[in-house]
Amino acid sequence: MSSTTTKIEPLGAVRERVLASLRQEIIAGSLRPGDRLVERELAERLGVSRVPVREAIRALVAEGFVHFETPRRTVVRRLTPHDVQELFELREALEVYAAGLAAARATPQDLAQVEELLDLAATATEAGDAEAITDVNSRLHDRIVAMAGNSLLTEALEPVAGRLRWMTRRNEEWPQLLVEHRELYEAIASGDPDRARTHALAHVRTNYRSTVRHLFGEGEMPD
Repeated sequence: MSSTTTKIEPLGAVRERVLASLRQEIIAGSLRPGDRLVERELAERLGVSRVPVREAIRALVAEGFVHFETPRRTVVRRLTPHDVQELFELREALEVYAAGLAAARATPQDLAQVEELLDLAATATEAGDAEAITDVNSRLHDRIVAMAGNSLLTEALEPVAGRLRWMTRRNEEWPQLLVEHRELYEAIASGDPDRARTHALAHVRTNYRSTVRHLFGEGEMPD
């Protein structure tokens, strides 16, 4: 006789899987601003119990993707110009600082890894592959922060990475973005922290203007 054993997925793993799925649906636009998240419906669709869905929704609230309109109604947040301003102010403070540290601390291996990502970005840009461009550019920024060699800096930026992808997914100035990333790489590779910070600041501010324009149209820059 033979017997089969059904492996039970730990609740924590189910919760993380549900969280990643819902987060990606929001970033990709499958779940749109104002859409309601109903535990029962999501549990049925994802094939899980309501407990991991409830925990995932709480995590999405903490990450800034959804909010409670009422105690019984949870919806995807509608982004405002002020939301974008706050996130990009944080990017200015932390990513610009990270670029300076990266210029001072990057190893040849670090720089080679960024070069590989730039090559991937160029290929994706030439193909017009929006999903690949977004993925590679996120990895490139993560790599620069890692090159700074400050774990607390990495931890500070990690919670906003998903929100940044959500806000910038409609930006389509891909060739210009590739140029800016190459210039930032060259500044870091020069070993000059001031030059790296200058390019990082210009890049963040250009990206900020593009994001506001694509999300809200012209003339919506916060004071």
